[in-house]
Amino acid sequence: MTAPATPTATNTMAAPHLKTVLITGISRGLGKALALELAKRGHTVIGCSRSSDKISSLQSELASASESKSNANKHLCMTVDVRSDSSVAELARAVVEKKAVPDVIVNNAGTINRNNNIWEVPVDEFDAVIDTNIKGIANVLRHFIPIMIENKHGIIVNMSSGWGRSAAAQVAPYCASKWAVEGMTRAVAKELPPGLAAVALSPGVINTELLQSCFGNSAALYPTPESCRQWCISQCVILVNIHYTKEPFASNKNSFLCRPCERGKMQC
Repeated sequence: MTAPATPTATNTMAAPHLKTVLITGISRGLGKALALELAKRGHTVIGCSRSSDKISSLQSELASASESKSNANKHLCMTVDVRSDSSVAELARAVVEKKAVPDVIVNNAGTINRNNNIWEVPVDEFDAVIDTNIKGIANVLRHFIPIMIENKHGIIVNMSSGWGRSAAAQVAPYCASKWAVEGMTRAVAKELPPGLAAVALSPGVINTELLQSCFGNSAALYPTPESCRQWCISQCVILVNIHYTKEPFASNKNSFLCRPCERGKMQC
């Protein structure tokens, strides 16, 4: 994997060619902001979320964001629960039927436990974190890697966190899940054939519902995805410009591990 140049005022609008991008957890937060920015730039978006009430309106928003571009009627949004293997299988079937195999997959869907010591986290809450953040990604990989292999190319972006490389009290289930995402991404990268690659991406601290659940009022100190358009631009540039090379990075075959920092720059 190689990295695109750090986005600047002269290259943020550049995109070598248009891509089809699958984003899970698309109904709000980072997922929605990325989807709308990608659509605005002419890319085709395939999105899924458990929130069925938001999916239909999001389809219209994506079409509006595309304006008169050729991708306006190509977007596909479906109600999918990534925790369910059969639900993800249905999405994969729809994508194949639409002949919209993704060039890039962004495994963005995620959840966090309410602040609590590990021995006080309810069983169902712990399971929800593991089932969404780990099993959800595994379900997507299970059904989409084979069709990407048939296409002989594809980039998989698994959303991680700073807590996937460190730890904090009262969010042990979430930390455990993100450490697992990091490990799974590195392992999957070694399994992929030439033409495919896997990325673990930590987006930085953004004011989303997930952050609010653990930071409380302090979350307001950080930018929201909607207000931080420069952040969205930098992420979109990164996502559609990451490409496969034969040279391994940091001893990880078919992987490029990167972490954007503030103001759209990258740490690798």
